Amino acid sequence: MSLRRLAPPLHLLRAFSTVARFGGVSRAAEALHLTQSAVSKQIKDLETWVGVPLFERTRKRLALTPAGERYEKAVQAVLLQLEAATLELITSDDGGGALHLSSLPTFGAKWLIPRLPQFQRLHPQITLHFVPYVNGYDFEQPELDCSILFGEGHWPGAHAHYLTGNDVALIAPRTRVADWPIHTPSDVAGYTLLRHVTVPAAWALWSETHGVTGLKLLAGPQFDQFQTMIRAVMAGMGLALVPRCLVQDEITAGLVREPLPAGGYQSALGYWFCYPEGRNPLHPLQSFRQWLLACADPR
Repeated sequence: MSLRRLAPPLHLLRAFSTVARFGGVSRAAEALHLTQSAVSKQIKDLETWVGVPLFERTRKRLALTPAGERYEKAVQAVLLQLEAATLELITSDDGGGALHLSSLPTFGAKWLIPRLPQFQRLHPQITLHFVPYVNGYDFEQPELDCSILFGEGHWPGAHAHYLTGNDVALIAPRTRVADWPIHTPSDVAGYTLLRHVTVPAAWALWSETHGVTGLKLLAGPQFDQFQTMIRAVMAGMGLALVPRCLVQDEITAGLVREPLPAGGYQSALGYWFCYPEGRNPLHPLQSFRQWLLACADPR
């Protein structure tokens, strides 16, 4: 079999990958800025080229055959590597270029941004472009090189390096201690407990750590940003559990207080620097990763 037979044209592979991702020709055609008939023809041309059916055609959608599923995974990896290599070629100049990243808003504002001037001084040839976090976990996006995510460190198709966040602090309003008499962990049961939507088990883990029972785990207000929770504590709405890396400045400034010595807990969750294998060769990513990990907490 000739080499030409083993290397289908790139536009056919991209059409195949896009149709597989969307499960149909219509949305794939929109994404590729082609007509539906053009995309359908490209799929048929690829199937003719490889001599293997790649899709099972039903009335409403196209479904990958078992062979198509295996081929799609390989094609997707090749396309991502090609995009990364092209981006590196375009942007690299003595280790410089552009890096497209995303970060959770509170983490970006409280931890990352204050440190970035140092990175700029060390690597003035690298330009950082922040991508909206709404798609910060979707590494299939060609415009996203890396992301800072919150979790246990496991995301499909991504390398993950721990940064910080597993040290969780118990915080209370800064008003007079007499107004918030919390002398032991059991005293927490008498107050409103603020909750975060992505860490629903935080208070249960805290109560288990400190041997406290009787907490109203589901009664308090729920928030989707740690920064909002910090502000709510400052306003006197209740107590909160917040990663120390996000609230240490407010504790130091006296805007909130820690009512108990060693009153927090160690969480399995934290902030991680993540990127797909295909982006690893990028020189800007390598420089940013090295700098970022030097800023990270030890584990």
